[in-house]
Amino acid sequence: MDEKVFFNQGDVSVSNSRFIVDGQTYAMSNVTSVKSRVTPPDRGAAIIIAIVGLACLLGRGSVFVAGLIALAIAVLVWRSSKAKYAVVLNTSSGEKQALVSNDKTYITNVITSLNEAIVSRG
Repeated sequence: MDEKVFFNQGDVSVSNSRFIVDGQTYAMSNVTSVKSRVTPPDRGAAIIIAIVGLACLLGRGSVFVAGLIALAIAVLVWRSSKAKYAVVLNTSSGEKQALVSNDKTYITNVITSLNEAIVSRG
């Protein structure tokens, strides 16, 4: 049977016989299912910085200015925190997180390609 490629971008390739990511090769014959996983962003640091900034706003002079700066930093940290999306493979040996990215569309495309590869196996 000829190898049919469903996805090939950068260091990720999906065909009907294998899934290659970051130099690791997974045999599609061992993959029973695939799913996505979302890890929400960790915004704890932004919250702590904001609380410190709000407390500093109660002061005067340079303490007040430091509070404004802390709040600006908290907003930047909050906005830079992004969710992480993962491709999770289910195999006979268990569950394996194979690929992680901040780009939801990219992960969705890889999962769609993996599902097409599983279906094409028959």
